Amino acid sequence: MLTSINFYFAQVFIIKLDVFPAGRGTRAMTIENLALFALNATRDFGERVAAKLAIPLTEHEEREFEDGEHKARPRVSIRARDTYVIQSLYSDEGQSVNDKLCRLLFFAGALRDAAAERVTAVIPYLAYARKERKTQPRDPVTTRYVASLIEAVGVERVVTMDVHNLAAFQNAFRCHTEHLEANPLFLRHLLPELGKGTQLVVVSPDVGGIKRAERFREALARALKQEVPVAFVEKARAKGVVSFGRLIGDVSGSIAVILDDLISTGGTLVNAAKACKDKGATKVYAAASHGLFVGHANQVLAADELDRVIVTDTVPAFRLDRELVRRKVVVLSAAALFAEAIRRLHTGGSLVELLDIS
Repeated sequence: MLTSINFYFAQVFIIKLDVFPAGRGTRAMTIENLALFALNATRDFGERVAAKLAIPLTEHEEREFEDGEHKARPRVSIRARDTYVIQSLYSDEGQSVNDKLCRLLFFAGALRDAAAERVTAVIPYLAYARKERKTQPRDPVTTRYVASLIEAVGVERVVTMDVHNLAAFQNAFRCHTEHLEANPLFLRHLLPELGKGTQLVVVSPDVGGIKRAERFREALARALKQEVPVAFVEKARAKGVVSFGRLIGDVSGSIAVILDDLISTGGTLVNAAKACKDKGATKVYAAASHGLFVGHANQVLAADELDRVIVTDTVPAFRLDRELVRRKVVVLSAAALFAEAIRRLHTGGSLVELLDIS
């Protein structure tokens, strides 16, 4: 990744969390049989994951050619090794989403050709996950095409976090899939502030996210040992035009926590926040797993309706204004979550226990 992006991201406030507790019945990690790669575009995140596992990243090479082509290869033998390659699929100043996807595909294929025992693609942010169905005649179902490409190069397992539509993601892939959730990260950040007795409501910014909001609401209610209601905002999209309707649910006198899978331009989020404030919410927090922050996100997120925006580092917040980050945005590290998932997959541990936030 470009040096300027690395420098910028170094300024972003990252909350570091302890490594998740080890699962019961797992074997000790066999370091010599584990190969953990992070392609250059996601090197920073990969190094944080490796640090949580207390192992170095496995050496690899990426070369650029004058005609725009490139190649990547492991620099050590991976024969009969359990291999994991980390690549988050978002655009930055150096590489587009498609560049990163191609590099992931070619490198995974090289690992398979080098006789790796198993190849797992660790994709913290999975691109094209929002294009999981046809919304107009002759529309592509790009999620399924991406899945086919990943499977074609010999990837046996895909690990990602908080896709837009979980059922569509699971149905698109024929290889094994592991879906992580950022809810444990959000809870650990919010609970010290939201003590028992605090009037809360969890809000979905649209009808499609109600199940996601309900899972978080249940976890929050268990942690606080109190009832936490849920609300949602009516939203419709037709031919690229988004319209917003009523807020369904009571938020008056409450802290509203809007939960979503990602923030793109921030428009949906701010409309939901405005609806909450108009109906009497005392504060509005937004928690989203992936912060893309494209378009006019800086101006949109600066709106007074939003008191705090919480995201993870699956996508660096390099597009946001530094002052806005300092004042309003919190970036939680997902490295420990992914590290523990890799450890459990490698040693035969339970991912169900890892994601149990009861």
